[in-house]
Amino acid sequence: MNKHLNTGMSFGLTSGVITTLGLMVGLHAGTHSPLAVIGGVVTVAVADALSDALGIHIAEESRGDMTASQIWQATLATFLAKFFMALSFVVPLLSFELDVAVMVSVAWGMTVVAVLSYRMARAQGVAPWRVIGEHLFIAALVVVATQLVGVWVADTFQAGH
Repeated sequence: MNKHLNTGMSFGLTSGVITTLGLMVGLHAGTHSPLAVIGGVVTVAVADALSDALGIHIAEESRGDMTASQIWQATLATFLAKFFMALSFVVPLLSFELDVAVMVSVAWGMTVVAVLSYRMARAQGVAPWRVIGEHLFIAALVVVATQLVGVWVADTFQAGH
């Protein structure tokens, strides 16, 4: 895979996992509503995929050392990777009760991060387990932080407070 497609795919997949998991965990903790969580995931799949694609597009343009074709490869790869990665989290939401679906989604997301990290480490000739551990630790921080934020929002803004 060429460098520009790899950049877009790696960024899109990672952002798709982290953003979608954060949103799912936070919305679940704050609302316990399957509709809110599914709506959030679909919204992220569209709005955040477009946002990230534009961000990569502008970042790559600002480098000044890439052709228009290379920039568009990174842009489209980012959009498609983020869009389909985010949408993949709808499958457990439609297949399981919400509590189970969120746990399955966390496992799915962590697996994707681990596989991406492993492939990247191998390509760079570095120890895979160190890279995987670092990336999974950061992803876990996102999950814990958004869980706490969701609980705080529910406690703070729940009707009757």
